[in-house]
Amino acid sequence: MPIEIKMPALSPTMEEGTLAKWLVKEGDTVKSGDILAEIETDKATMEFETIDEGVVAKLLVPEGSDGVKVGETILILAGEGEDASAAAQTKAPAAPKAESAPAAPAKEPAAAEKGYGASPATDPTPEETNKVSSVTQSGESRVKASPLARRLAEQQGVDLGTLKGSGPNGRIVKADLEGAKPSAAKPATAAPQAAAPEASRPAAAPAPAPEGVPSETTKLSNMRKTIARRLSVSKQTVPHIYLTVDINLDALLKLRGELNKGLESRGVKLSVNDMLIKAQAVALMEVPAVNVQFAGDTLIQFKRADISVAVSIPGGLITPVVTSADTKSLSAIANEVKDLAGRAREGKLQPHEYAGGTASLSNMGMFGIKQFEAIINPPQAMILAIGAGEKRPYVVNDSLQIATVMSATGSFDHRAIDGSDGAAFMAAFKRLCENPLGMLA
Repeated sequence: MPIEIKMPALSPTMEEGTLAKWLVKEGDTVKSGDILAEIETDKATMEFETIDEGVVAKLLVPEGSDGVKVGETILILAGEGEDASAAAQTKAPAAPKAESAPAAPAKEPAAAEKGYGASPATDPTPEETNKVSSVTQSGESRVKASPLARRLAEQQGVDLGTLKGSGPNGRIVKADLEGAKPSAAKPATAAPQAAAPEASRPAAAPAPAPEGVPSETTKLSNMRKTIARRLSVSKQTVPHIYLTVDINLDALLKLRGELNKGLESRGVKLSVNDMLIKAQAVALMEVPAVNVQFAGDTLIQFKRADISVAVSIPGGLITPVVTSADTKSLSAIANEVKDLAGRAREGKLQPHEYAGGTASLSNMGMFGIKQFEAIINPPQAMILAIGAGEKRPYVVNDSLQIATVMSATGSFDHRAIDGSDGAAFMAAFKRLCENPLGMLA
């Protein structure tokens, strides 16, 4: 019996993904553990291994396809002793259903009401998109095109009805838009249909690029779309409160130098960031009212400090988690952060390594940023923003001196954390940084 290989959920928040690249072709024999494809999730590009064995009978989704739903069949395997061509035929007729099924005229206004082409929160499903956008401006003929081709055509102002598709069954794909010229004025008959989606867009809908200005349009990766969606929700729904302290780093820098001399033989080198992760974790345990998560009509309080550390990677940001950072040694934190950050930039983190976290830390000091206010990463309730350490006039023992001073700003979810608790946390963090032996006790 043919085996259907479905789009996997490769991260806890993944609902759909991009099939970036097939690593097998039709006719190949595969066994358990073989890599079938590279899949771009909302977090990273990951390899997809098979647990089944057989012959690749049919690749149902072309590589480069985005918006592939979790659970959608992407490949057919012929089992032992089966005819691969026969196995492919058993599924092949079902593949184009979503695109070839006619959209009922009565449903078109409803699709417009859903806000087609509007914000991610109100966008229709790919099935709805195919139904709505497959109707040409005349309303009498239909154009078959991939979701990516439709989006690119909309961005570039290209009328899909003027193109000839090179994909299966004449389907228009991304390559068909290369070199295509923007369409002239839309036919008058298109006005009623075009007006409905426009009318349903919110006032903040993205505007097209100004005409005549040199520009380049790039499709958002799944990661960038997820960042945009999650942080928009955070700023719109989470009441942020920001608290800033200035911290004298001289004692911490001195201790770091002494520890690095002792750790040199073990090949370990502590960074300031490693010590700040430890200080944040210990401060969270000292002020447990901040180590929480808002959950509607309940409040979750955590019994350990797992710190999500912001790491910049090509195309976005990911936050690998240092678990139990409050109880780990500085050398263990240094080794773990180095390993996690390295694999994050290579796209090799496993979902459990970047999921969860009870609080976050974002350090932009290496870029010379003096101070900033970070956006809370839901469902967490706080994030610490670290600025650059720099020489400043600073009062030490009632006298004005020059010290290495760093500004740190905590962003707190005011639904879960009172200002006084946030202030107590910031005071504890400052004290631990200025008296760093306290975080080692």
